[in-house]
Parts: sequence; C-alpha cells; structure tokens
Amino acid sequence: MPLHPVIQQALAAAQAVPPYFALPLAQARAQAKMGYPPRENPVPVAAVRDLRIAGPADGLPVRIYTPAGTGPHPLVMYFHGSGFVLLDLDSHDDLCRRLCSGAGCVVVSVDYRLAPEHPFPAAPDDCLAATRWAIGQGQALDADPSRVVLAGDSAGACLAAVTAVRLRDTGEAALRGQLLFYPVTNYPSPAPASYTQYGVGCGLTTEGMLWFWRQYLPDLSLAAHADVSPLRVASMHGLPPACVLVAEFDVLRDEGEAYAQRLREAGIATLSHSYGGMNHGFLKYAGVLQEADAAVTQACTWLRDVLGKVDIRQ
Repeated sequence: MPLHPVIQQALAAAQAVPPYFALPLAQARAQAKMGYPPRENPVPVAAVRDLRIAGPADGLPVRIYTPAGTGPHPLVMYFHGSGFVLLDLDSHDDLCRRLCSGAGCVVVSVDYRLAPEHPFPAAPDDCLAATRWAIGQGQALDADPSRVVLAGDSAGACLAAVTAVRLRDTGEAALRGQLLFYPVTNYPSPAPASYTQYGVGCGLTTEGMLWFWRQYLPDLSLAAHADVSPLRVASMHGLPPACVLVAEFDVLRDEGEAYAQRLREAGIATLSHSYGGMNHGFLKYAGVLQEADAAVTQACTWLRDVLGKVDIRQ
C-alpha cells in the first residue's frame, strides 16, 4: 500500500522547510509546533485545567482532562512524543481530548522536561513522579487509582513503557495497561530494517531520529539501559496488558512490533496493529483521515475494555 495521498501532499509541502535538526533549537521547536495548530472546534470534554505539581523539578506542568458523567473515572497518564526534544501539552491537546471523550477517562497530560537542556533521566523521572502524584490525587482528580493506564506516542510511548517497568519493579502500583502509539523502544544499534526502508522521504528520517538520540543521550554508553531502551529490559513478566499501534511507513515500525512480540512471548495480553499507508505521527490527522480516526477508535475501545472493571479489592 502506498503512502496516503494526503500524507504525500504534506510531505511534498514540507520539502521547502529545513529539517528541525538543521535549525537552532528554539526555531526547531517553533517549527514543530506549527504542525499542530489549534483545532477550530476542539473535541468537547467536561473540564480542562492546567496545574503545576511538585516533582524532580519544581513546577512540573500537567493538563487534566475530565470526561462527562459521574466519577470516579479511570485514569490515563499521557506522555507526548517528538524525540524527547520537541512539542508540549498544546501539540497533543486534540489527541488527549479524543481519548478523554472516547474512553470516558480522566487524562493527565505531562509536560516533562525536554532534552538537550534536560537529558536522560530527566524525562522518565518526571513521568514517574507525575504518575505517582496522579495516583495519590485520585479523589481530587475524580479518578479511580485502581484503574490506571500509561499512554504516549513515539518518545512519549517510550516513557510510558519505561514508567510501567519502573512501577512493576517497585511494586507500588498495579497498572491496567500501556497504550503505545508508534513507540520508540530501542536505541538503533544495530538499526532495524525499517530504518533503511523508511529512513528518507516518509516524514521522520533516520538522520532526524539519530539527532534526537544525540540530544537525549549525550553519553551514548547509556543506550542499553532499560530506562532508555525498554525493548532491552531483562524480563517482560508482570507488565500490564498493552495496545501497540504502529505505522507502515515509519522508521520505528520494527521496534514497536518487536516490543509487542516480546510482551506476547512473556504471556502479556497484547493487541498490536500496523496502519497501512500511514507514517510516523499520523494521529495528528484525526478528524481528517479515516485511518487516524480508526486508530483513535481502536485505542478508545481497548481502553474501555481494560479500564472498565472496578477493582473489587478496594
């Protein structure tokens, strides 16, 4: 299946714009945000509020989306993508609204510290701290702390997977699931076949992905650490069920599918699907492309399934 015509048109238009790794950092961030303009008619939810919470760095920003209806609602922690370097709460506002409304859950979107100013382990430490905070604030958030899923896209999906492993290892929270959209799961050494197949001309490039890694990991000896590359964690046993959605034309496709396979081999209930004709970041086309809408619907259906039952042990 070829790349979708709408995506082909967007990529053709982007050829006139310098790649972000060729720009000063502030300009790269501004350019990346231009790809996520505010929606004229945002998906309605009952309430949206911004807070700053205590964490490894004081004043960690979070945005809380509350669905309609009577709580306590299930809780989804959301970690945005873009290479640990770019984007923020605003860029992922539409997707968080769709998950909140479509799955009937409180969504806490986390504006973790970005590299290169704050390299590894700042981002995973922030995501772990925010998750602990949200679980502890269940009543105040109108959320059920026994029904929690960690979610994210791209680098944010890596952070979700890493946070799931860290919480498993401490035994402090029993998560219901991990929702991973086109996840980063491994430093590409060696690079999988998808880096060669789709590394040029499909949006996220091999050169761009390696630039992200250099910003995040100034010391590449850390690349094999499980908190950097969750595909390399020693054991997947005890991790929560997963939904892993990837794109056909994506350098990250193979590592996302490899992560889903390792979970299955460990006996973890795992739903995975590759969206044909789509490229990395295709969820930005929700409301425009039926494939993006189908992925959001699939994610929300899965969320409702894994989050639907109240924990009777409370």
